Amino acid sequence: MTARSTRNAAATVLAGSLALTAAACSNPGSTADGAGGPKDSAVVGIAYEPDSLSPLLGYGKDGNAKIFDGLLAFDADMKLRPALARALPRVSDGGLTYTYALRKGVTFSDGAPFTAKDVVFTYRTILDPRTNNPSRTELDALRSVEAVGDDTVVFRLKYPYAPFARRTVHAIAPEHVAAKQDVNTGPFTTRPIGTGPYVLTDWSKGEKLSFKANPAYWNGAPKIKKFTMAIIKDDDVRATRLRAGDLDGAVLPPNLAAGFATDRTKKTWTAKTYDYRTVTLPTHNPVTGDTAVRRALDIAVDRRAMVDKILEGAGKPAYGPVPTDSPWFARGTERRHDLAGARKILDEAGWKPGPDGVRVRNGVRAAFPLWYLSGDKLRQDHALAYASDAKKAGIDVTTQAGTWEVIEPRMKTDAVLAGGGSPGDPDFDQYLLLKSSLAGDGFNNMAWYDNKAVDRALEDGRRTDDPAGRRAAYDTVQRELVKNPGYTFLTHIDHLYVLNDSWDGPSTQTEPHDHGLAAGPWWNVETWTPRSTGAAKK
Repeated sequence: MTARSTRNAAATVLAGSLALTAAACSNPGSTADGAGGPKDSAVVGIAYEPDSLSPLLGYGKDGNAKIFDGLLAFDADMKLRPALARALPRVSDGGLTYTYALRKGVTFSDGAPFTAKDVVFTYRTILDPRTNNPSRTELDALRSVEAVGDDTVVFRLKYPYAPFARRTVHAIAPEHVAAKQDVNTGPFTTRPIGTGPYVLTDWSKGEKLSFKANPAYWNGAPKIKKFTMAIIKDDDVRATRLRAGDLDGAVLPPNLAAGFATDRTKKTWTAKTYDYRTVTLPTHNPVTGDTAVRRALDIAVDRRAMVDKILEGAGKPAYGPVPTDSPWFARGTERRHDLAGARKILDEAGWKPGPDGVRVRNGVRAAFPLWYLSGDKLRQDHALAYASDAKKAGIDVTTQAGTWEVIEPRMKTDAVLAGGGSPGDPDFDQYLLLKSSLAGDGFNNMAWYDNKAVDRALEDGRRTDDPAGRRAAYDTVQRELVKNPGYTFLTHIDHLYVLNDSWDGPSTQTEPHDHGLAAGPWWNVETWTPRSTGAAKK
């Protein structure tokens, strides 16, 4: 679970997030030509908002930033395509040098020209230790970045890092604006300027983000002229607003999305994801830090029941950060539900049932708290199911709700129902999740997991571009998680969206844990074409 993804989730606790302003919800999807005309605006309901809109602090690192572009971008099939670069990079020097030729004539939304200096400024600032970017380690391979004239950028790496080109979907910030202010607290963090298809017009914290089309966008002005993201924490409120016509679309859990199945004016979109739910098992807790307890919980949990009952089939069992349908998944690491086996592991490790049924060893009860984010029904349901399964094995798990401000100081010793997941490359998620040196670094390695074999494999996978070597490394990681699971992975979750069927062009990508803002069927809203309201597809 990346620091950015979890911090974004923290925004769900904002007190004003249940209310939409009149500007956000009055007459959403106003028409260009009056009643029955094509909709040139859209309002969608999402659950989270970012901490910052600055690429220098991590916003837009995975693309689809609306306000910004990267050198490259992902298409619908998650394949790289040129964006601010004219072509895919030229790779030389044994995979240590990446050269990008930049588009000419691109401007920022304030009219200033985009040049190679902006790219250099962006990456150098991210790597500066004074910049509060929690994802800096994702660019560990980068040794230097240099401008060659105005339209060429050269990246030099410390080691051949196979997925480096995928890191260059990162949004680019304007040096002429951002360099003149404090990178961590300056106005650019909330009032950014970029080269992207949209310009931010308003950010009412906890309520909405409003955008207007950038008429000078290098790839053509979007036909959706206004786009609003309404921040609505509560699932039921999003569904109600959508049904009332206040929203054109929304991210919804399976049970609420099903309520729109017969609405012929709307379409439900299902996105496959890398988004998992997991329970952290902190090394520094005398119960969760015990390998026998970890192994027992790993097979005591009924993952299939969670998929069927909590997700209503919209997902799959998770045995690690890699989904079972990914080519990177290590076959044979699936764990079957085996309550008898869990009890046997605990018996053999000396955890004996006490008078109340809770196991005890050397005076220590097999009991620990499990925190989940207040107001997150999906996490709550997973936590309750996990506690129920653990109880059957003789482990007492007490579920507790709290804000991230309450939870974060307790993460070293208390378990957390967490989320994470990043598509594209196994390094993107596993390194931040499992590397022992990142324990205690914000929301990275929340379990303080410490496994030397995993550390070595993560470095091996990161420091080579040999496909066979990388495969062996990440297979090792997944098999070590069977032997000593520092997390109990529960489910991978499909993301469901309901959207008015008023436009041609919506689609979905394979999505990360973060969704709704950069992901969703509106990931490519700048390419949509409005249809007349009476021309919805049947």
